[in-house]
Amino acid sequence: MLITELAVLKWAHILAMVYWLGGEWGVFQTSYNVVNRKLAMDERKRHMETAYRIDILARTGILLLFPLGFHMGKFWGVHLWAGGQQSLIDLAIVLCWIFFGLWLVLCWAAFVYRETDRGIRLTRIDESIRFVFIPVTLLASISSLLGHGPFLGEPGWFAAKILVFSLLLIIGLKLRFIMREWTHMFRLLAQKEDAEVENTLERSIRIGRNLAYVYWVGIATVAFLGATKPF
Repeated sequence: MLITELAVLKWAHILAMVYWLGGEWGVFQTSYNVVNRKLAMDERKRHMETAYRIDILARTGILLLFPLGFHMGKFWGVHLWAGGQQSLIDLAIVLCWIFFGLWLVLCWAAFVYRETDRGIRLTRIDESIRFVFIPVTLLASISSLLGHGPFLGEPGWFAAKILVFSLLLIIGLKLRFIMREWTHMFRLLAQKEDAEVENTLERSIRIGRNLAYVYWVGIATVAFLGATKPF
């Protein structure tokens, strides 16, 4: 039996989705111990470290989903912006992989240096990319659903999937802000106990948990659109 390029892409796409959903669940559960004032600070920091190690897999899955989906779009005929020119489509796919490959390197570098000022700077660069990427994908998906492209043709589910994915990235960006706050607030708590900082930490994670419920519904919606292609 021949293993096709599309089959391999689907397999990788499923893995990326699993790491995204599973990673977010792991961080969600770990956050309970991060804010538990009854635990010693060293133990809370260990749980925070665990959360970061789980979260990097979710971040990796998120960044891989778009190039994988964009690549698979070649087989579904959604790249009509290229006028059917396969060479342009192939070039766009290569450039997409290069861009997301570099973005993934940046994301992992921010993870490696997460406890330092360098890590915070790299994280902010990562976030700044999202401030550009999210509006672009939102506009592209809405324009496509209205029939103006860049993703035209019968498979409207593809544009809808990108739309939901873009909205989820907004939630994910807020969750990134929350995790960046953890590093800053734990630095303060390492110096001395501070009830105000503890309250801020609990409040930010409480907001993050509420967003997580919407996040999971959205992830399930993205998976449903990709699996069923309903329209």
